[in-house]
Amino acid sequence: MRFAFSSFPYSASPSSSAIVPTLLFATHNLKPHFHRFTHSISSFLLLHSCEDIRTLKKVHSSLIVSSGRYPQSIASKLVTLYARFDDLESAISVFKDLREPDTNAWNAIIKSHVDLGLFDSAMFLYREMRELGVEHDSFTFPVINKAVSSLQSCAGNGEMVHCVAVRMGFGSDIYFCNTMIEVYVKSGLLSYARKVFDEMSARDLVSWTSIISGYVCEGSVSSAFVLFNEMRREYEPNHVTLIIMLQGCSASRIVLEGRELHGYVIKKGMLFNGSVQNSILQMYSKTGSVKEMEIFFGEMGRKDVISWNILISFYSLRGNAVKVAKRFNHMCGHLAPSAETLTLVISAFSDSANLLEGQKLHCFAIKTGIYDGILQTSLLDCYAKCGQLELSAKIFGEISCRNSIAWSAMMSGFTQNGYFTEAIAFFQQMQTVGFEPGIEILRSLIDACASLGALQLGKEIHGCITRKLYCIVDNSAPVETSILNLYIRCGCMTSARFFFDRMIIKDVVTWTSMIEGCATHGLGFEALELFERMLDEGVLPNRVTFLSLLSACSHSGLVSHGSEIFYSMIWKFGIEPDLDHYTCIVDLLGRSGNLIEALAIIVKMVALPDSRIWGALLASSRVSGNNKVGQYAAQKLFELEPDNTGYRVILSNMQATVDRWGEVEQLRKTVNEKDLKKKPGWSCIEAKGGMHGFVSGDTSHPQVAEIYAVLGYLSKKIHEFGCVA
Repeated sequence: MRFAFSSFPYSASPSSSAIVPTLLFATHNLKPHFHRFTHSISSFLLLHSCEDIRTLKKVHSSLIVSSGRYPQSIASKLVTLYARFDDLESAISVFKDLREPDTNAWNAIIKSHVDLGLFDSAMFLYREMRELGVEHDSFTFPVINKAVSSLQSCAGNGEMVHCVAVRMGFGSDIYFCNTMIEVYVKSGLLSYARKVFDEMSARDLVSWTSIISGYVCEGSVSSAFVLFNEMRREYEPNHVTLIIMLQGCSASRIVLEGRELHGYVIKKGMLFNGSVQNSILQMYSKTGSVKEMEIFFGEMGRKDVISWNILISFYSLRGNAVKVAKRFNHMCGHLAPSAETLTLVISAFSDSANLLEGQKLHCFAIKTGIYDGILQTSLLDCYAKCGQLELSAKIFGEISCRNSIAWSAMMSGFTQNGYFTEAIAFFQQMQTVGFEPGIEILRSLIDACASLGALQLGKEIHGCITRKLYCIVDNSAPVETSILNLYIRCGCMTSARFFFDRMIIKDVVTWTSMIEGCATHGLGFEALELFERMLDEGVLPNRVTFLSLLSACSHSGLVSHGSEIFYSMIWKFGIEPDLDHYTCIVDLLGRSGNLIEALAIIVKMVALPDSRIWGALLASSRVSGNNKVGQYAAQKLFELEPDNTGYRVILSNMQATVDRWGEVEQLRKTVNEKDLKKKPGWSCIEAKGGMHGFVSGDTSHPQVAEIYAVLGYLSKKIHEFGCVA
């Protein structure tokens, strides 16, 4: 074969003797480069095939053995993979072995810290990267922005990163701008995010979706819809955009726009996406569209666990335990429930105090192995609400990592069931293990102190709340009202009034609590004065407020004022009185001796009278000595509550005062024949840092002899002054 070089004159062509060495030299120089190139390709392929940390370390070892040092691109890939397998120590080791890490390596090590949630460390590394003068690329700032958006003080850091990026010429980079919008949205600086969005020379679907998400998070769903319609002129929304819009409809409870989005999804053929389907179902659930939710759920082709959870949650939040149980059983016939499903179901049983179903679900959770800390806390709460505190305490002991919710649920269980002494002991246990109580636990403890009359401990908790500045956080009114009730129930009306006057925000519950406190301590005129102040400050009363006012008038004998308040409740404030209000007005009239008027109110009532209102009339009859009305009220009470011993004791005492011993004997005989027991009264007192409880007829107190000696002395003195107990 002959080769002719016709385009070059022979004289200008290199000689054959010169060509061969030149070609040999060129191929000799290309061999190592080609070898390294093919080695890098094979190394990348090997690294991509690593599915666990063990395989990765084997490949890494082979790379070290075969080539000693590998390119920085391989090092960056190793850093990324080690971070993916949660081996940050190895990732840092690979990075430190590099003599002069390039931009890719810095991006990889910073991203590895971000992916593992070490945002402060990622920012520290970035500062080091800047100090060393390492160049940035289009991936650097988006990684930094991910760290910034996850920090608590992300607003200041975000603005700083934004300025640096603009100075470096990345201000128009679409990828960077998208992450910058996300940073400002998470910082609550929506106006800054909008400015970045408006100044972008080019926008993609992510840009539009990010700014729309910002408006949805802020609650400006109408503005989000305006942007959504503008976006559709340039881009068709994807499933992420639609999910965000549906979430906005759910949060704002707007069903009309939600229906329109549903129609749009069907029109664009995107209903096959499971996440979109669940978002539509959630929208109908949140907007309260029961019929539409049920219809859509029935039409869904593939229902996953999330779909069922949405449906069960809807009925659970409405307290419909029957529907919850029915849907849960139906779900179990199709797919396995998740821990979240069981938590939703147990919450429904807790609210309805259905102990049997709660126990069944507890067994189901243990049998299936779906038993995490959140579900344990829900079961704890369920048993507590059903009065089974021993089971609650047992589950509490089984929880390995107890968070504030578990501690709070256990504390609430004690206080809700009246175990106030145990609640205080539980708080001391919390302090022993070093757990820092949250505001809900402290509030429950304040309620326990109020019920026990433990003023000194209550003051200490009040001081703790003040030191932690819990009283200046949003929605602090319930906590402050609990503190107010503590001072009222412990009889410290001066402290209660001082605390009440210093409260900045007073809602209707706060005003009512203070009025009720005045009523309990016989300060009727002060209660009326507070009511006038309440109206002057524009706070409208509710049913409970009028109950407290009528009680104040009753305890202070303010008949005319009480009658005026009762009628103003109806004609001025448009609140229809219920049985509780009628009971208060009957008690008011009865205490003042107007028994006939009180009886007339009961007879003329539209609602059927219950035992409380007849009990009020009976008590008033005893004080007034009107046996005729008393016997009539007692007869009604015996019909309503035949096993209540207390009413028979009151009537027996009334008959004894007029020497009707035959009827007294008959009443006592009935009590003995039916083996009726009167529930004993109890009281509690705080002394020398300890709590002392007393039950009627109990002799278990260690100082019972001294106590009864003092009682005997006091009784003797009463008789000496001519008083009869």
